[in-house]
Parts: sequence; C-alpha cells; structure tokens
Amino acid sequence: MKSDSLRRHCERRLNALDRERASWFAHWRELSDNIMPRRGNFLGVRHRPDRGGKRNARLLDSTAMLAARTLASGLMAGLTSPARPWFRLGLGSPAVSAVPEVRAWLDDVQGRMFRVFARSNLYNALAVAYEELAVFGTAALVVTEDAKEIVRAYPLTAGEYWLAASERGSVNTLYRTFGMTTFQLVERFGRGAVSTLVRERYDRGQWDHEVEVVNAIEPNEEVRESGGFARHKHHMAYRSVWYEKGAPNNQGDESLLDVGGFEEFPALCPRWHLAGNDVYGRSPGMDALPDAKSLQRMQLRFAETLDKMVSPPMVASPSLRGAAVASTPSAVTYVADPDGAGFRPAYQINPPLAEFTAAIRERQQAVRAAFHADLFLMATQLEEVRTATEVAERRAEKLVMLGPVLERLHDDLLEPLIGRVFQIMARNGHIPPPPYEELDGLRLQPEYVSPMAALQAA
Repeated sequence: MKSDSLRRHCERRLNALDRERASWFAHWRELSDNIMPRRGNFLGVRHRPDRGGKRNARLLDSTAMLAARTLASGLMAGLTSPARPWFRLGLGSPAVSAVPEVRAWLDDVQGRMFRVFARSNLYNALAVAYEELAVFGTAALVVTEDAKEIVRAYPLTAGEYWLAASERGSVNTLYRTFGMTTFQLVERFGRGAVSTLVRERYDRGQWDHEVEVVNAIEPNEEVRESGGFARHKHHMAYRSVWYEKGAPNNQGDESLLDVGGFEEFPALCPRWHLAGNDVYGRSPGMDALPDAKSLQRMQLRFAETLDKMVSPPMVASPSLRGAAVASTPSAVTYVADPDGAGFRPAYQINPPLAEFTAAIRERQQAVRAAFHADLFLMATQLEEVRTATEVAERRAEKLVMLGPVLERLHDDLLEPLIGRVFQIMARNGHIPPPPYEELDGLRLQPEYVSPMAALQAA
C-alpha cells in the first residue's frame, strides 16, 4: 500500500472508530468529572496548556476517588506485586515441565523475566492501568522494545485511544493521539521525516511547540493475504503507522512519519466486564456513578445547612441601611433605638443532622461496595477483633465476586504481557537456549501464584 493511500486508510478508519466510541466518550468524561478528575484526556492536544490546573474543584466528596484507588492498589498488590513472584512458568505438558533440566531452565527464564519487570517501568504502568480499569472499564498500555531497559511500557488514559476487536473478540487494533514537541519529533523520527512546518520550527529553535501525532497499530493485511510472516518491519503481523494529524496528506512519503511493525500485538487492553460484542468494557466506576453523583449533591446540601446554622440570613431595621454592622463574635452594633432597630436571624433551622449524616454514610458505603473496597480493607473495617481463619474465610467469600474479572485479567492482561516480554527478551538474546530442541515447539503456560490467585484457587 502506498504511503498516501495508507494515510487515507488510517484517517478513514480513525473517523469510523471515533463514531463508534462517541457514546463511551461522553460516559467516560462523566466518570472523570465525578470520580477521577485527573484521569482522562477529553480536550485534545490544543487544550493541553491547562494540564497542571486544578481539576478536582467540583468534587465535594472524595469517597469514590479513594475507593477506586483502593481497588487499583488491591489489584496491584494481589495480582502483580513487585515484592514477590506472581507467576511460575510452565509448558503445555506438565510431565515435560517436571523434568529436572526443563524445570531448571524455566526457573532461570522466570528469574530473568522478573528482573526485567523490576528494571523497567512495567510495574508503574500496571498501577496506572488498574486505576483506568476500575474507573473506565478499559485500560490500555503499549509495551515496546527499549535499548536501555529491554522493554518499555506506555500507559494510556481514556479519551486518547480507539480500539477495535477481531472476530474472536480480542483487541487487535489501537489508534492513539498524543502531543509531541518539535524536538521530540525530530529526535524520534529524524529531521527528514517530519513535515515542512515542523522542520522550519526546529530550525528556528521553536523546539517546545506541541504537535498532535497519530499512531495506528493494526493487523497488516499484506501479511494476512500472503499467509507468511517476514521479519522485515513493513511485513510483520501488525503494522504501526505514525503521522502528524494536521500535516497535509498529499505529499507522498512525506505525509507519514514512519511505518513499522510488530510480530506480536504490542498493546495490552484489559476490560473489566464485557456485554455482548462491545469493544470497550464496563467498570465498577459505572456502577458507583449514581451514588457518587448523589454524594456530591448531599454534601453540597449538608454544607449549605451548616452555613445557615452558623451564619444564618439576617433581618434588620431600615435605620441600619448604610451603617457599619458587625456580626463577628463579641462585636457591638450601636443603634439609636435598640428596641426598634433589631438585628436578628430571619429564621432558625433545626435540621436532623444525625439522619443527614447517616444517609451520607450509607451512600459512601454503597460507593465502596461498588469498588470492592471492603475486600481489600476488611481488617480495618471489622468492628471487633476476629480470628485469622474468620478473616480469611470472609475474604475468600468476597473474592467470589471478582472471580470472572480475575479470569479476564489473566487472559487480556497478564498472559499477553508475559508472552510479549518473553518474545522481546528472546529476540534480543536475553533468553538462554532450552535444554532440548524439542521444547521449541511447546507453548509457555504461566501458572499464577499471586495472593489473589491463591485465594481464588482455595
């Protein structure tokens, strides 16, 4: 496919994906406004100068935001903790995996992979992905090869990417837009690949001007039609196209920044819960949204009630118009006729504060339950000391609610992540050869040994 037609193909597909994502986009923005205001990119690159602005000014109750963080932290510690092994490599055949030489090789490869995980930013990216998953129902991070750290992960936020799935329901296409400065563009793609306008800005020293860039990662139809997998980057299983969104698309090769490829799909896109053939997932944040919005209104009314109790509206005699009136404690207002020039509250209120507080507490508990926060903070929420056995039984009972989600995370996130890192390490010579040549055809099968996987198995 020629570069100009490839550019037009990507633009047409981006427009189609944008129409598909439109209804989700509005929902995500509402979730961001009411639960996680520092997540999501809904204004595009042109409105990024306010990226450091205060975004939580409209939040009057932080219960939903803290509950989402609790769920994300619990998933991080329970599924992919950096402090302990969370998977054990195996092969498709348990009998072959138990052979001493094979087991020693698998343990060696497993240790090398854990060191790569710790050395790179993969754990930091996973922490971001879990927050996105809890609030928006869909997360996305791109794992690429890196010369310094072997692998490098780039977590994305809701609003800056588009997804499409294969006929099997697995995500196989990711389009994303983000801003890159003039200097970053020249550093990443070279001076000859950027548009004429960017090149002129670079020559004038305007290095920090931001440009919106599109990256399209999708199946390569040329490989699919030929039925083969070549190692050349233009003929790999997945194609990666880069171009400047605002640059003209009629300049031949100059309309594209780069065309590359991947042997495996580099984007990990876990979904919390899927309905039918939806591409994007549904989340605990969507379940908690009605209660989270109700909490904001209740806290506003509660604050107004307290204000009226502490500083009620006042009535005064017309003779005090224009006079200095003091309402601070121990202040005195002097009037000629104290009996006729009263200065008093217009009305007194006696709100049921206990019932009001109880209603707010019930809403807060509903939000925490939607985010499964009680599962991860069980010990701190028990009213009396319990035995360790009882706490474990309660936790295992609540974990049943997360069973389908954990299975989806294993399939959509952890297994593709382990496979992707293994393949990158193998291509760069960081995996020792197996003890037997027959092992080359067997598929790696990870066994999850994280705390949550152990509880689920029990």
